[in-house]
This record gives sequence, C-alpha cells and structure tokens, in this order.
Amino acid sequence: MNIQATNPEYENLLGTISQAYENGRVKAFQAVNSELVKTYWEIGKYIVEFEQDGAKKATYGKNLLEQLSQDLTIKHGKGFSRSNLVRFRQFYIAYPICATLSHKLSWSHVVELLKISDDLEREFYEKQTVLENWSIRELQRQKESGLFLRLSLNKNKEDVLALSQNGQIIEKPTDILKDPYVFEFLKIPEPYHIAETQLESLLCDNLQNFLLELGRGFTFVGRQYKVTLNNTHYKVDLVFYHRILRCFVLIDLKINEVKHQDIGQMNMYLGYFANEQNIEGDNPPIGIILSKEKDELLVEYATYGMNSQLFVQKYQLYLPNKEELRKELENVLRGDEEIEIVEGKK
Repeated sequence: MNIQATNPEYENLLGTISQAYENGRVKAFQAVNSELVKTYWEIGKYIVEFEQDGAKKATYGKNLLEQLSQDLTIKHGKGFSRSNLVRFRQFYIAYPICATLSHKLSWSHVVELLKISDDLEREFYEKQTVLENWSIRELQRQKESGLFLRLSLNKNKEDVLALSQNGQIIEKPTDILKDPYVFEFLKIPEPYHIAETQLESLLCDNLQNFLLELGRGFTFVGRQYKVTLNNTHYKVDLVFYHRILRCFVLIDLKINEVKHQDIGQMNMYLGYFANEQNIEGDNPPIGIILSKEKDELLVEYATYGMNSQLFVQKYQLYLPNKEELRKELENVLRGDEEIEIVEGKK
C-alpha cells in the first residue's frame, strides 16, 4: 500500500527526514573539511619548527621537503607531493595562529589565498569569501578582477586597513561602489562596437556574474523599468533592490561619455522611485550611471547641489592592470605616511 499518496502527515515526515539528512551531510562535510585544514596547518607547523631547530638539522637543508615527500608517500600514498608540503609550510607561516582562520574555508580556498603575497589583500579576500560565501571560482574571479584594489581606490590609509581587516562592510551608499566595475565575463572581443541595448542584454544574460560583480545584497527587480510622468514614458535600464541598505538601486548604462542630461534624467528617476515606488521602511533610492568614459569636472558641476545618492562610475570590459592599481594604492598608503611625518614635525 502506498501511504504517501493519501497521507499528508507521512509527506511531512518524509520531508523532515530528508531535510535532517541533508543538514547532517552538510555538517559532516564541514567538520571533515575543518579537521583536514587543521591537519595541514599542523603539518606545516612541524616542518617549520624542525627547520628552526638549529644547526643539528642543517644536514637536511634544501632536501628536507623532497625526502619528506618520498617517505610520507610510501607510508600514506597520495597527498604528500613536494608542492603540497610547500603549501602546508606556507600555510603555517601565513597563519601562525590557526584559530584566526574561518572554519568555513575549504583547503582549496586556503590554497587560493596563499597565492596572494600581500598580507592586506589576502586578509581582505579571506574575510570577503566568508561574508559572501564565495565558491572557489568566484574567489578566483574576484582576485583576477582586482576587487580589493578597486575598492581601495579613493580611500585613505585608515579605511584601506579597515577594508582589509573586516571585508566590505555595507552601511552607506558609497560602500557598494566600485572604481571601475569590470565586465570581462561578457567576453566581448577587442576592439568592440556595442550598443547600450546590447550591453544591457549581455549583462542580463550573465546575471549571476553581474550580481557577483555588483556585490553582496543586490537582488534583480527588472530591466527597462517603465516610469510614466504626465503621459510620457521613460525607462530605467536596470533596477535592483539592495537588501542590506533597504533601497532601490537604479542603473543606467552609457557606452560613451556621460552628458549633463543623463545626470538630470537619473535624478528624475530617483525622485519618482522615492515618491511612487518606496514603501514604509524603504530608504531613499540610489542611482548609478555606468559609463565607459567620465568627465570628472562635468560630473562635479552637473551634480552640484543634487541628490547625494546619485553616482557616476566607470566600467570596463576587460580585466584591469592590477600592477597599476597596486601602485596607486601604494601611493595612497605612502602619501598618508608622509602626511603623518610632516604633521609630526610641526
């Protein structure tokens, strides 16, 4: 007799058991992963402590890891290649206190983090991976796109350090901005000739990657969102809602330089959403004009006295030159230090 067809209580039991089983599998995997990461850290610790034990261990010299790899492989099989032992050793050096590393990170995440030589960058990507629950592929993509470097631009030294230590904390509209936004995932060949409608369609076709680039908290509402004023119809290219800031985020795309009319139109959209779309509990909407080119002086004058929630940001279709971004960041950090020195002499 098939009791599930006529017994809703049985269906409830079946669902409860299935959910408990899935939850148990996830917890078991996390527990195994956590122990595995801890074990690799301990192996690295033993290697480093052996190396630091003094002259009596010097006879092993550079051959230590090769010898260990051979002997451990004989004892335990795969998993003890020289490259893996190098990673274990590097892991301990980078994280001398294992407890500071989140148990949510897999060994594959740790390997990606260890490839980052700069301590500030590594700490940021570690925190952000946990905050946004990035997969390995997502972590790799954000590293390649220089997310930390892009978020660090236009910040002072104190803010950069806070970004590294805490990840991207979103408390105000400027916290969600990037400079520039990077859409390399669209795979548009260079040189490119593309219309705004084509760019919009491609972003919507690659919505998962687009949301990853926008960052945590964005939910998609719609494209070509109709705004009607006095029987005249306008359309916002893309509309999102930000769960953390509790507000609409309106995005207009421009393939050329932003004009003052574009800024005025976005300001009109913001007024419309604030008065016609917001409900109780919603905060004022944010407007972002994404442009290939940006005339800073024009934007400054065109937004004079205007809504502080309106931003003009640049985008690019290819991965940025991370070395150039890194030099800019170094100049910011060095500049702050020089200012501190000068002020200290006064």
